[in-house]
Amino acid sequence: MNKKNKILISACLLGCKVRYDGRDNLIDSDFIQRMQQQQRLVPVCPEQEGGLPTPRAPAEIQDKFPLRITSNEGEDVTPQFLAGAEKTLEIAQREDCCCALLKSRSPSCGNLEVYDGNFSGTIKAGSGATADELMRNGFPVYNERQLDQLIEFIELLDSGESDSRRCAS
Repeated sequence: MNKKNKILISACLLGCKVRYDGRDNLIDSDFIQRMQQQQRLVPVCPEQEGGLPTPRAPAEIQDKFPLRITSNEGEDVTPQFLAGAEKTLEIAQREDCCCALLKSRSPSCGNLEVYDGNFSGTIKAGSGATADELMRNGFPVYNERQLDQLIEFIELLDSGESDSRRCAS
């Protein structure tokens, strides 16, 4: 196994009960199970890394520039989300991860879409604090709806045909 081919993964996707509501987002995937058996997954929950408890109030991005994330109770949780993003980046770098598989639509982990900030279930284009931090630092970020793209990326790296990072889209 090549150490650089580790994948940073949202802990909730592995069945860890770390979501805001104390539940998980377990994905059933032979690929993920194989990566886990090969000890190539590095689980992380950015919200917990940033000091937020589980369970916790749901949070959504209110403003992008400057970033402002609030709970549905109006509490500003931006500092915890930013701290979690920084700690997650440090983990990805320390563990020499090649990419990340993060939970879609999360205010931390969403890479393509997030909720619109009104707590109405409405989705908009955008990315979360942790996904942004990882992408800014050159890590391709995928979500659970992009497993085929992630598998292709990892297979390419494992084959030795490419060792450069390329962004997921």
